[in-house]
Amino acid sequence: MFTGIVETTGTIKKILVDQTNLELYIDSPISNELKVDQSVSHNGVCLTVVEIGNTWHRCTLIKETLDKTNFSALNKGDAVNLERCLKNNSRIDGHFVQGHIDTTSKITSIVSQHGSWTYTIELGPAFKAFVVSKGSICINGVSLTLVDAEKGSFSIAIIPYTYEHTNFKKIKEGDVVNLEFDI
Repeated sequence: MFTGIVETTGTIKKILVDQTNLELYIDSPISNELKVDQSVSHNGVCLTVVEIGNTWHRCTLIKETLDKTNFSALNKGDAVNLERCLKNNSRIDGHFVQGHIDTTSKITSIVSQHGSWTYTIELGPAFKAFVVSKGSICINGVSLTLVDAEKGSFSIAIIPYTYEHTNFKKIKEGDVVNLEFDI
């Protein structure tokens, strides 16, 4: 269980194909603090740490994960949002996030608001019932509030802090993001 408050970002160091799996190597400032078997949110996807180095950690992504997330489209050098699991004695600054991606979707526009940014994300009709204006959503592991929910899309606002401390600063129009709807 997570909160959607991104702790740091990591960089994809290496991707190895192992049959239908991907072995994902991530460089990050928290890698050396992780433990093998620990659940860590990577772009909102709950992944198990299977190996740790001095500055990196490795996770295995199976076909099911690759089919339902944006990881099959990511490359070496891409930024990944990271969050360690929630502690029972912690404040919940975001909202409850399971790390189970419901779907992926495309960013259709990014508009500068002269100090913040509005991102519009397309939404298939099958998922319309899961979004509501001013409700919560988790995008690439970031707990956010929906600004508007319209037919076929919704929008979110990104403040400068979130922009600077997550991979939103690297997301472009047309990029695919992971979505987890509020439980």
